[in-house]
Amino acid sequence: MLERLAERLGLNAIPQIFFVSAALAALFVAFAIPFHTEFADFFGLLTSFTVAYFGWFYILSVTGLLIFLIWIATSRYGHIRLSRDHEQPEYGTVTWFAMLFAAGIGTILMFWGVAEPMSHFANPPLEGVEPASHDAAKLAMTIALYHFGLHTWTIFTLPALAIGYFAYRQGLPMRISSIFYTVLGEKIFGPWGWLIDIIAVLGTLFGVAVSVGLGTLQLNSGLHYLVDLPTGAASQIAIVAVITAIATVSVALGLDRGIKRLSEFNIVIALVILLFVWIAGPTLFMTAGTVQNFGNYLQNLPWLAFWTETYQGTEWQRSWTVFYWAWTISWAPYVGIFIARISRGRTIRQFVFGALGAPLLFTVIWFSVFGLAAMDLELNGGVDLAAQVQADVSVALFSFLENYPLASITSLMSVVIIIVFLTTSADSAALVIDLLSRHADERSHTGQRVFWTLLLGAIAGTLLLGGGLDALQNVITTLGFPFCVLLVFMAVALTRALHADYLGYSLDDLVAGRTPRIDPMGSDSADADRAHPPPKSPHEH
Repeated sequence: MLERLAERLGLNAIPQIFFVSAALAALFVAFAIPFHTEFADFFGLLTSFTVAYFGWFYILSVTGLLIFLIWIATSRYGHIRLSRDHEQPEYGTVTWFAMLFAAGIGTILMFWGVAEPMSHFANPPLEGVEPASHDAAKLAMTIALYHFGLHTWTIFTLPALAIGYFAYRQGLPMRISSIFYTVLGEKIFGPWGWLIDIIAVLGTLFGVAVSVGLGTLQLNSGLHYLVDLPTGAASQIAIVAVITAIATVSVALGLDRGIKRLSEFNIVIALVILLFVWIAGPTLFMTAGTVQNFGNYLQNLPWLAFWTETYQGTEWQRSWTVFYWAWTISWAPYVGIFIARISRGRTIRQFVFGALGAPLLFTVIWFSVFGLAAMDLELNGGVDLAAQVQADVSVALFSFLENYPLASITSLMSVVIIIVFLTTSADSAALVIDLLSRHADERSHTGQRVFWTLLLGAIAGTLLLGGGLDALQNVITTLGFPFCVLLVFMAVALTRALHADYLGYSLDDLVAGRTPRIDPMGSDSADADRAHPPPKSPHEH
């Protein structure tokens, strides 16, 4: 029945994935708008349950996956390419790093660059640390880097690595379900595979919608500062509508090349603002602090990576660490596919260390410049910036820039950056969702991408109506959990495939049980230097 409906509508989608995902998302919007208070209360209760009983699982699984990636990169599998053996990287190292940078900065760093360090500076999450003190400043920077450093990029890197491997080396469709071929075999082309891809589609929809929502809150604050636009639900819904309209036009006209150039220009503007703050602010303090922040982060990472508030009995991580991991996990299919698409030809070792290392270094610099400059205003400039951030985190960046020369210009540049990042995120997310929900051998349908863009905007508006930041955090913390479980199974599936590849077996052999078990002691290491032909590629039905 679904196949006939798709045929009548002229869709080139996998109907079971397309219609079920669209129906679930549309039902959420349809019921959440008239019953937004009830929905907010429901997801609040659901989030409390998830954090209370599974918050530890979020923290343990992400840390475990970071350890897994480091192991896989340094193991005997590190030489395997995300392509045929003879292929070289499609992009040069500098270009590749720049594109990773484009994937990672977005509205996330724009929103939290000042807001997060100042929030922890004013309210340290550890007992015995005095607010607005030098100890609070060090702790705030360390936690901010923990939230946006190696752990965040682990969540992006693992699915990107798995997608790139199974798509480019094994010839499977570029969908999340393909990663589980080693576990499910041909079942990935049936209900089990559809279920996995439905979870990925919904995760991407809600994850990007949360980013659009956060960016909208920040845009509302910026436009209030620049042109006195009222802050509130009406203005925020109007902003979401404008962002959605721009993204829809982009999708309909196929402005992929223009969007790419606009994104590159956007990155340049972000770097200009970063350089401006570094020069206009306490340059020596920020420069020296960047070095110390990096050291503090590395020193404290082992205990932070396993910290679950067990002995404090507090729920601080509900609004911070667990929310971040869930939010990032919901982005994982979108960013993972993007990174996989630009990483063909790289070895696993090159890919893992590049995808973890380059963004980490930029994150350290970004947060150190903005975070330390903001704290300097509080400690030495007589500016009560922390109180402004506590009142409304969305005003943090603009309240900060007010204290520097050319505030109107830098604020306007920030507004432009946020608008472009939101637009390109919505456009790119629609492309990825379309890729996840259609047959690999068929071309993208413009109407389908337009539909996903409109639905994404509707979800973002609905979440804002349902309670703003709290609603955004509650919904994503709950919905990110199923994909968190999938990430753990991804690591298992990828390891099985790499072991078979290393020994020269095909995926068909692996699924049929004709390969030896993984030997952790590496007794078959004599085969390590053997150049294996690419395994036989399974084909989609």
